[in-house]
Amino acid sequence: MTTISTATTGLDHTDGQGLQAVLLDMDGTLVDTEDFWWQAEFSLFAELGHELTDADRAQVVGGPMSRVIAYLLERTGVDLAPADLTVLINQRFVDLLAGGVPLMPGAERLLNTLNAHGVPAALVSASHRHIIDIVLQSLGAHHFAFSIAGDEVARTKPHPDPYLAAVARFGAEPGRCVVVEDAPLGVQAGRAAGCPVIAVPSVAPIEPGPGRTVLSSLEQVDLELLRSVVAARV
Repeated sequence: MTTISTATTGLDHTDGQGLQAVLLDMDGTLVDTEDFWWQAEFSLFAELGHELTDADRAQVVGGPMSRVIAYLLERTGVDLAPADLTVLINQRFVDLLAGGVPLMPGAERLLNTLNAHGVPAALVSASHRHIIDIVLQSLGAHHFAFSIAGDEVARTKPHPDPYLAAVARFGAEPGRCVVVEDAPLGVQAGRAAGCPVIAVPSVAPIEPGPGRTVLSSLEQVDLELLRSVVAARV
């Protein structure tokens, strides 16, 4: 397991109000991999004699893997140990990644914008480290100051721990770090960490609410919007 450094990145704290960093989810937010996860889960359980439905997909979207596995085992009654099922799903997902990882519309533009304006970004995902490292080959590790994986924190999403870890590593304030998410559990984690959230739903719907802005596409996210949600935080 990779250890998350607690050293800060030396952010400029001279402006006590503005945007300090952007914390981005991976699957379904920056890369179009939610279909890959669903294909892996759906095809595996079909071979095991169980047909998953769209209702099941809404339940498993956004991870984390431990919760997905627990749900699928309870839902189907498959006689497999959680660890064994995790290995099977992860391997099938990795096989699907072999053909490359498609980026979500607007993802590359957003990452380039953050880099061009010196806004630090971190990748915060419920996926495990070995999955993140594969995806970063397509996404570009150079876009991020660091990444945090679901198997590198004691509790992952929907708990606030991964986002709190990212905020701490930046030496920042939660209210000045914008979380960008696609799934309800990720939105829950970001809000629990005290961060303003921009949600771009991929599979499960997300309703607007306090502290979160819901958009239809990542292409709508620009620097002006990121700064405005920090300025409007309550």
